[in-house]
Amino acid sequence: MAEKLRARDIMSSGVQCVGAHQSLFDAAKMMRDLDVGALPICGDNNRLTGLITDRDIVINCCAEGIDPATVQAGSLNSEVHWIDADADAAEVLRTMEEHQIKRLPVIDVKGGHRLIGMITEANLARNLSDQQIAEFVSRVYATPLAGQSAG
Repeated sequence: MAEKLRARDIMSSGVQCVGAHQSLFDAAKMMRDLDVGALPICGDNNRLTGLITDRDIVINCCAEGIDPATVQAGSLNSEVHWIDADADAAEVLRTMEEHQIKRLPVIDVKGGHRLIGMITEANLARNLSDQQIAEFVSRVYATPLAGQSAG
């Protein structure tokens, strides 16, 4: 029987953090240079404290007329969800579906609680079955039922 697929098998490694005290301008340049739409935010202890997206920068800074060079990345921290590197693929999907997120940081809990990778929709598409992908898409991109708030 084949061994179960783990988060560490699905993720992209070599993920880079933006420091909590770096500016949103720095974060935007990193995203451009790395060709990514999101970056983990790491605190002074180099531990994951949040996640910032290009959309966060545009909506919460630029669209408000604020200079991104004057805002620290850590100020846009929102609740961050992550997964243990040894979690199986089903748990990865459950976490992403439950929180309706498209990017999931991977933490090596046994290896000092370090950030070691990121799982994105592209990683799921390359590693999971068509049925698993279809279920993920329907749950993450599902629109609220009539009368329910989009939250």
